[in-house]
Amino acid sequence: MLNLFTLVLQIAVILAVCRLTGSLFRKMHQPRVVGEMFAGILLGPSLLGWIAPQFSAYLFPQSSLGFLNALSQVGVVIFMFLVGLGINPKELKKQGHAAILTSHVSITAPFVLAAFLSLYLYPRLSDDSVAFASFALFMGASMSITAFPVLARILAERDMLGSRLGTLAVACAAVDDVTGWCILAYIVVLIRAAHATTSIWVTLGGIVIFALVMIYGVRRLLQGYETVYRRTNGLSENMLAFMLLLVLASALCTEWLGIHLLFGSFLMGAIMPKEPKFVRYILDRFETITVTLLLPLFFAFTGLRTNIGLVKGQEMWMYSGLIILVAVLGKLGGSMVASWLSGMPLREAAGLGTLMNTRGLMELVILNIGLDIKVISPALFSMMVMMALVTTFMTTPVLELICPDKMIRATMPVEAMQPVSVEGLDLEARPGSAA
Repeated sequence: MLNLFTLVLQIAVILAVCRLTGSLFRKMHQPRVVGEMFAGILLGPSLLGWIAPQFSAYLFPQSSLGFLNALSQVGVVIFMFLVGLGINPKELKKQGHAAILTSHVSITAPFVLAAFLSLYLYPRLSDDSVAFASFALFMGASMSITAFPVLARILAERDMLGSRLGTLAVACAAVDDVTGWCILAYIVVLIRAAHATTSIWVTLGGIVIFALVMIYGVRRLLQGYETVYRRTNGLSENMLAFMLLLVLASALCTEWLGIHLLFGSFLMGAIMPKEPKFVRYILDRFETITVTLLLPLFFAFTGLRTNIGLVKGQEMWMYSGLIILVAVLGKLGGSMVASWLSGMPLREAAGLGTLMNTRGLMELVILNIGLDIKVISPALFSMMVMMALVTTFMTTPVLELICPDKMIRATMPVEAMQPVSVEGLDLEARPGSAA
């Protein structure tokens, strides 16, 4: 039974804690989203449930978590649409050999290393209810992702969007996101098909048909939005409502096909028109309520599912250390070596690797999917959340150490020294934005 008082109280507490923690982290020169990720952990059993178990049980009773999860998932669905909206395939082609090589290696290296790590972790942190192939594939995909929006936020704060390093990092992160989500989609289908009555080939066929219809059919119809925007310099409320309906319909289709809601919303964003002013207009209409109200609920729900107390003993902490080490070596090391081999100076290559190692919110989204489909245990989920926090938190200080502002500005053309606006990329750049 829905207790409206409890739900509203939860939302109020979550918003207050997230804003306060986010502001504190901003003073530490970290993106607000990093603070909000930590706020979710603080509200969960790792801290609040440990120091004040009775208050935690009153504030977050088990019977209320389903409603909190539902609201948070609505926010993530819209957010994934905005992430897809910010990815422009035409821009990716301009970055040439360095972007292609680096993006592929930055996925392959952590994926392979995570698969090898799975040989060690599987018998210790999983069981026969999960196939080893599914476990290894998920570990690989989760360590391969880059948080595209958080990376764009860091670049914007340091005025690096117009630099060679910033442009290349944005292109590589976008490719990583698209590739990583495609890999994850395959894993989810594989795992769900094992428990479904429908043949996996029927499921895969339906997904291919859906993707073709979206890319070659729906995308052409969506050009009408850009046409109307150019003619009237805006969109009516009915048109914006219909856009949301399309996002939800696409999400429902992918859920029905056996993938996940988020893949459909991401695809809808990816096929939207990419004219910069149009993209910025859509972001202005949707992102404020999403990143200010709904995403903090997702951080809190993730924190409620994260119990660092499950990581007990020296052995379990050793597993956590191994996960963080492999994640950093694969992503940072792989990206750095690939970009260096493609001709980038070593320090810039190290800076690119550091940026690509940013995981942030996108990692939490993937981990929640993994926990939902039961491919990872609650203990491993908590370890992976800690990895996401560590790799995201380390980005800004390591980047400042490797690539100081003076060095970055020396590589920028004069016109890039002016304030740069990259439409559709920076989902967090404006004051008060949360994700």
